[in-house]
Amino acid sequence: MKFVTFIENGQSKFGCLDGGDVIDLSAFDPSLPSDLGTFLRAGGDLVALGQKAKSARREHRRPIGSIEYDVVLPNPGTIFCLGLNYLLHVKEGPYQVPDYPTIFMRGKSSLLAHNKPIMRPNISDKLDFEAELAVIIGKTIKHATKETALTAVAGYSCFNDATLRDYQKRTTQWTVGKNFDQTGGFGPILVTPDELPLGASGLKIESRLNGEVMQSDNTSNMMFPVAETIITLTEAITLQPGDVLVMGTPSGVGYARNPPIFMKQGDICEIEIERIGILSNPVTDLY
Repeated sequence: MKFVTFIENGQSKFGCLDGGDVIDLSAFDPSLPSDLGTFLRAGGDLVALGQKAKSARREHRRPIGSIEYDVVLPNPGTIFCLGLNYLLHVKEGPYQVPDYPTIFMRGKSSLLAHNKPIMRPNISDKLDFEAELAVIIGKTIKHATKETALTAVAGYSCFNDATLRDYQKRTTQWTVGKNFDQTGGFGPILVTPDELPLGASGLKIESRLNGEVMQSDNTSNMMFPVAETIITLTEAITLQPGDVLVMGTPSGVGYARNPPIFMKQGDICEIEIERIGILSNPVTDLY
C-alpha cells in the first residue's frame, strides 16, 4: 500500500493511493486521525487501512495530479540519520571505514515536502545533495533481534539529506550542517513493507541534478542494513511509532567531485528509489 500526506484548504491530510486517485482518509472514515503519525502512534495497521479504503466513493477521492504534497510524515518523532553507510561513499570522503554506524539527528524544521523548494541560505554556497532511503517506524521496539527488527517498520520513503558542507566540516559533530531550515526533502510516498523486498534491500537508488545522474547505487550495498541498524539503535534507545531512520547516501556527492558540484538557485534535484518513487525539489536562494 502507498500513502501520502497532502494539503487541502490549508490543512494537512492523510491519504491512500489507489490507481490514479488519492483517497482522503479522514473523509472516507471521520473516526480516523488526519495525521499519519497519530495513526501509527495509535497502533494503526496501514495495510489493513489501505485494503479497507479501496471501497472509497468518488467524493472521497482526489486526482493524484491535483494534490499539494506535505512532508509524508509531517509530525515525526526522532529522526535518526546514518552517515558513511555505503563503502564507495566512505572512500570518496575520504573517511575510515566504520565498524559501527555513524549516527546523527535531524530536526523537524529541516524537513520539506515534494515539489517544495530546498532553501539555500545566503551564508553558504556549498549545498550538497544526498539520496537516501527513509524508514518509518510503526511499532515500539527495544532490544530488537534479527527476527523482530523489521516487524517495527511501517514503511519506506525517499529522503534528500541536503547538507551545507562547510558548516558540516566546522565540527566533528554534523548537526548544524545537516539541519538548516527546509533542506531535508522527505516523501512524497510511504510504501508499506509488503510491497518491497525484505528490508528494502536490492533497490536502485539515484540522485539527479537537472536531469543528470549524480549518484547511482543499490540499497543492497548498505554496510549497515535496516534490520541491523534497528538492532543497534535499540540497544540504547526505544524506537517509537513515528520515528524515522535515514539510511545514508551512496557515492557521487557534490563535494567529492572535481570540480565540486553544489546546488544553486534554479536547480532541480530528484531522488529516486526503485519501487518507492521520485522526490523532486527545486532549489531557491534564501535572502
